[in-house]
Amino acid sequence: MAVKDRDRFSTATRIRLLGEQTAARVYRSQTKRQARRSRLTGRAALLALVMCSLIVALAYPMREYVSQRAEVDDLQREQQQARQRVERLRDQKARWQDDAYAEQQIRKRLHYVMPGETGFIVVDPHAAKQSRTDLGAADRPWYSNVWDGVDKADASGQ
Repeated sequence: MAVKDRDRFSTATRIRLLGEQTAARVYRSQTKRQARRSRLTGRAALLALVMCSLIVALAYPMREYVSQRAEVDDLQREQQQARQRVERLRDQKARWQDDAYAEQQIRKRLHYVMPGETGFIVVDPHAAKQSRTDLGAADRPWYSNVWDGVDKADASGQ
C-alpha cells in the first residue's frame, strides 16, 4: 500500500491525472459546443435558398394556371348553357312547324277566332275607372303635360 500512496503523489501520476481531467473537460466543452452549434450548414443554407427561389419562381405560373382553369370552367359552363338554349329553340321551332300549335298560339295571343265563332274578352269588373286628372303623367296626352308644366311655372313666378 505504501507503493500505491507513493505513486499517487508522484509527478507522473499527477500529470497523467491532470491530462485525463483536461481531456474530459475538453471533451465536455466540445460536446456542449456541438449541441449548441446551429444545424444550419452552408449546404443547408444553399438548399433553403434554392427552394425559396423555386417557390417564388413557380408562384406566378401556378396562380395563372389556377385562374385559367377557372376561366375554362366558366367558358365550359357557358357553352353548356348555350347548347341547352339551342336545344330549347330547336324544340320551339319544331313546335311552330306544326299547324295545330301555330293555330293555338295565334288564337291565344292575338285573340283570333275562326269563322262562325264568337270571341269574348272578359273585362275585370273590379277595375276602377280613372278620370283624366287621376292619370299619371305617362298615361295622359303630351299636350296635357305641357299645359300643366306651363301652369306650374306661372304659379311659381307669383
